Amino acid sequence: MGLRRIWRAARYSAQGLRAAFRGEAAFRQELLIALVAAPLGLWLGRSAAERALLLGSLLLTLIVELLNSALEAAIDRIGLERHELSGRAKDMGSAAVFVALILTATVWLLIAAGRLFGV
Repeated sequence: MGLRRIWRAARYSAQGLRAAFRGEAAFRQELLIALVAAPLGLWLGRSAAERALLLGSLLLTLIVELLNSALEAAIDRIGLERHELSGRAKDMGSAAVFVALILTATVWLLIAAGRLFGV
């Protein structure tokens, strides 16, 4: 029973990743950035902790984007008419992605400054 559940969960996760890739331009863009930046992060980080922060911030952005897309899909499923609460929820999801991007940029800038300028 446990292995079957794990297998189904992995299948559902793969379906979710495929749906995000096919239907969400922002996810595709952030994934491309992560794929290009990950090798740079492995080089840029001087310690395991720095590498984890660099790569983890990229993954966190993808996670938040997936959650935002799921939130938007659920709200659209409820109804396409404009509603203040639906708009607020979508705006908050977008803000979460924005904050994750700020975190990623901050981590990368601080570690890059340390690496390049000895700061």
